[in-house]
Amino acid sequence: MCGIIGYIGNKQALPILINGLRRLEYRGYDSAGIAVIEEEKGVRSKEKIVRVKAIGKIDELAKKVVGKDLIGTIGIAHTRWATHGGVTEVNAHPHTGCTDDLVIVHNGIIENYRELKEKYLAGHEIKSQTDTEILAHLIELFYKGDLLSAVREALSQVRGTYGLVVMHASEPNRLVAARLGSPLVIGVGEGEYYIASDTSPMLAHTRNVIFLDDGEIADIGLNKFEIFNVASEKINKDVNHIDWDEAQAQLSGFPHFMLKEIFAQPTVMQDAVRGRYNLEEGTAHLGGINMTVEEMHKVKRVILLACGTASYAAMIGKYAFERLAGISTEVDVASEFRYRDPIIDENTLVFGISQSGETADTLAALREAKRKGAFVRGIVNVVGSTIARETDGGTYIHAGPELAVASTKAYTNMAAVLLLYALQFGRLNRVSLATGQRLLTELRAIPEKMKQILEQSEKIKVLAEKYKNYKDFFFLGRGINFPVALEGSLKLKEISYIHSEAYPGGEMKHGPIALLSPDFPVFAIMTKNQLYDKMRSNVEEIKARKAPIVLIATEGDESAKELANDVIFVPPTMELIEPLLNTLPLQLFAYHTAVLLGRDVDRPRNLAKSVTVE
Repeated sequence: MCGIIGYIGNKQALPILINGLRRLEYRGYDSAGIAVIEEEKGVRSKEKIVRVKAIGKIDELAKKVVGKDLIGTIGIAHTRWATHGGVTEVNAHPHTGCTDDLVIVHNGIIENYRELKEKYLAGHEIKSQTDTEILAHLIELFYKGDLLSAVREALSQVRGTYGLVVMHASEPNRLVAARLGSPLVIGVGEGEYYIASDTSPMLAHTRNVIFLDDGEIADIGLNKFEIFNVASEKINKDVNHIDWDEAQAQLSGFPHFMLKEIFAQPTVMQDAVRGRYNLEEGTAHLGGINMTVEEMHKVKRVILLACGTASYAAMIGKYAFERLAGISTEVDVASEFRYRDPIIDENTLVFGISQSGETADTLAALREAKRKGAFVRGIVNVVGSTIARETDGGTYIHAGPELAVASTKAYTNMAAVLLLYALQFGRLNRVSLATGQRLLTELRAIPEKMKQILEQSEKIKVLAEKYKNYKDFFFLGRGINFPVALEGSLKLKEISYIHSEAYPGGEMKHGPIALLSPDFPVFAIMTKNQLYDKMRSNVEEIKARKAPIVLIATEGDESAKELANDVIFVPPTMELIEPLLNTLPLQLFAYHTAVLLGRDVDRPRNLAKSVTVE
């Protein structure tokens, strides 16, 4: 999740770009860069684009541009949240081709960058580890004096997502921008234009904006712009007036970052899965595992180490590994792992799962596993984090930065990556081609089904209003939905401060059922899977004790209404994939309850986003 800001007009670009980058800091970043077409005596120079990059805060970049020759009225800038390649100045944007004449800033992922490099770029000197630089070289290769044509031809070869802005020293009065899957907004000023990944960097200058849609390319000049669709046809778009202030713009109109991140899940889920599977072969390909097929066959045991929300994603992974791969799998709370003298050998594969990649307990547990000879891998969200550096491979979940303390989109992406790993091992062991293809087909459909659930947000808000004053809750699930219940309970505790507990459905009668009463509501996950009948029996036991019941049920299961006070319906999917959908209503319920109770949703009391002490 990176940030873009570009400017073309009659004002000095540098302060606009630097201040725009500061407005994009909320998106999270590890490095930043800026490029301006140099001017001499008010005339744009064909010969030179000045480019400056820095690691760390925007202040570091601001210090570096002091004294640089950055006099110019057209430029582009970028804050980077690393995906391809580590956190270095070389990997920071803007990127160039073989010469400094063409510069590009880019958000998104170019899935086929290796293929493009092999097919087109023999003899090109590639300086960085990024997919973006490959795109810069490709546009440079196709450039014949018309930047728009070069960008259009290059993008016709690309598979992936992008929000990008390109400029060329030979055309110093022009920016070309394009969008597919990564947002871009044009700000329309008085004889000037802004282009950014969202509205926040431009609101100090204009509130008139045009939102680019997927497949559109914008050709932006000094006093005009044109927008074209995928068929290269010119299209007219409405100018929208934005009433948000700058803080609201960072939130993209959402009242809290947590809600924004809940609603981001369809998009980031695509980022987590894209390019990591082969539907024809019915398998996943996560190259970061860094193991040969022979080494993968040697794995007889998997241990998943994590804390908090990540540990519940790990529990989903346990079900998937055992069912798909037939490999004995354990989930260990990382803070306890070192203190039980775990038995590990060279046939054990250990994953450390952490959003930040800095969780102290998880890191310490991984070090212990490594000392004992295990294959040690990481599943993290932050490129260059300690876990990413200290493990022998692994996978980035591509959730983008989470600014709310309570994790939402990272959790579902962790679960998706674990499902892919389980499938990858499963296809080596016992999963058939047809089963693998079916699972991948269902996984590809999840983002659209997530959107269907998110459309029920207002309905779930009504439920939150109904139940907000209860002091206690139970969350129940069975099988792979038990960790969903645990996560739903944790979310309610974290941000609303309401006491809640989670149990497997069959455990209620072994003690907890004594607590049930009309003042103790129960959230139960009763979707149509192999444990449906057993879960239904558990819910009937609860109903007999007159506790209020809220059910998560599969669309079309009208009989669920007979059991419950309230029902939230979710689309059907394969059982192993259900948590990716069933979690969303619980996130929304916790969020709306906390808001109605006046809690600080994004910064709940006593909690920190990254727990870096034991």
